[in-house]
Amino acid sequence: MSKLDQFQKYAGVSNLPSTEGRTKAVIYTRVSTKEQADNNASLSTQMKYCEYYAHRKELTIVERFGGTHESAKTDSRKEFQRMLTYVKRRKDIAYIIVFSYDRFSRSGTSGASIKEDLKSRGIEVLSATQEIDTSTPAGVMQQDVLFVFSKYDNDVRKDKCLTGMREKLRKGYIHGVTPFGYTNLNPGRNKEQKLVINAQGELLRKAFHMKAKQNLTYAEITKRLKKYGWTKNYKQLGTYFKNPFYCGIITSSLIPGEIIEGKHPPLISKDLFLKVNAILDKKNYGGTYNKDDENLPLKQFVKAESCGTSYTGYLVKRKNLYYYKNNRQGSKENRSAKKMHDLFVQLLSQYQLADENLKEVFKDIIYEVFFEMHEESLSDLKSLSAQVSKIESKIEKIEERFVLGEIDKGLYTKYKGQFEGELDGIQQEIENSGFNLSNLDLAIENALEDALNLPSLWDSRDLNEKRRIQKMLFPEGIMYNHEKHEYRTTRVNSLFTAISAVAGNVAANKKGTNSNDMNLSRLVAPSGQISNLLSVLEVESCLF
Repeated sequence: MSKLDQFQKYAGVSNLPSTEGRTKAVIYTRVSTKEQADNNASLSTQMKYCEYYAHRKELTIVERFGGTHESAKTDSRKEFQRMLTYVKRRKDIAYIIVFSYDRFSRSGTSGASIKEDLKSRGIEVLSATQEIDTSTPAGVMQQDVLFVFSKYDNDVRKDKCLTGMREKLRKGYIHGVTPFGYTNLNPGRNKEQKLVINAQGELLRKAFHMKAKQNLTYAEITKRLKKYGWTKNYKQLGTYFKNPFYCGIITSSLIPGEIIEGKHPPLISKDLFLKVNAILDKKNYGGTYNKDDENLPLKQFVKAESCGTSYTGYLVKRKNLYYYKNNRQGSKENRSAKKMHDLFVQLLSQYQLADENLKEVFKDIIYEVFFEMHEESLSDLKSLSAQVSKIESKIEKIEERFVLGEIDKGLYTKYKGQFEGELDGIQQEIENSGFNLSNLDLAIENALEDALNLPSLWDSRDLNEKRRIQKMLFPEGIMYNHEKHEYRTTRVNSLFTAISAVAGNVAANKKGTNSNDMNLSRLVAPSGQISNLLSVLEVESCLF
């Protein structure tokens, strides 16, 4: 042993993790589109190459990720992120094997950055078809160049696609999903569209006229159209009313500032479209009011307890202050608007869901009421869903028999078309039922979330919103005792009555009922209370 060998134990040790001696690896495969995933040929090929590469390099595959369609334009892909989390938590994983580097990422420097982060953890990204020695600076640069070129290829494709889309728009044709109310008689990529107005479009035309002539609320328009087969929620009307496509005009963020005459048949005239939007721009939604009303939201809503006359309001110009007054001739019951508003906020606080833990209680109540009201309809929906499963099973079986050669193409086409026709009919029936339980979850969650902040919600909204909140809580308005400076409620939405009862707000009940003794089960008994309870879910989307 030489003298220098005796100093070997004092030699420096690398601080960087290394793959040396480690053989465990994972495989990640992906395709960009659902069609490619359904075909599965590309995914199978990728997996075969990756497994062969691992065998040749004597690596042990411990897990496989991907196997589906995920665009690599961004690196927030679900399976991709699941794979990254897995390898970072496992200290024994040394390699990620992909078919090619563009399967790993097409985000350019972002993909290279992720690769560097993995390398700092002792994990190498390997391509089964692009073998590069990443232990050298030249190899690392080559790997990074491949990531950058993948992004460049993406950008070129995107630019070509956007150029085509812009030209299509400028010729008067839309791209993407056919707008509601129209049917495309000539579907397919790169085909000239032939749009016609369908039955829902005819009803939407009626909705435009209802808004222009009567200035009805979205909810009222929807209610009137439903008996004719209208399928959409009232909240969507605002989007339709503001879309100039329906008067024959095409606009798009792809062609900013450009107005194009469309090739499609207009649903309404341009004058009607402008008239409806002039109404919407006033944020009127069915009522008329002037600037002073913005400062007097309780006008006509509050009545005098002494005589039942509605309160109106006025402005004292020299003080620039607003006042409410009893509109009865000879009455001297006047009060500062600020004091009336402060008192109303106090009243709202009595119906506020003060404890967030109570949200779950009221969720259960609303669900119970909803399912009781719609028991028969939901039973029908369950039956229809079961039929869908049966037909889908039939389609799978006939496809299997065709693939196995048990039936010829003629029989396969005939019966598959028949089954798909039945399936379309049932799915349309389900859609027309108007039930969307995921939307119900969201509506309940949002309603109860805002019930936690009821006073500030009213105080911060504009006149139209304030009036909706007032009517939602107190459908018949409220009474005001001028002498005692206090409000008395005549009827309260059942949901908020229950909130007051559970929260212990005894003072909220001005009719003599002991709120603390109220049994919540009463909410699911009388039909009138059921209707009131669910009304909280029927206000405009801008409120909840």
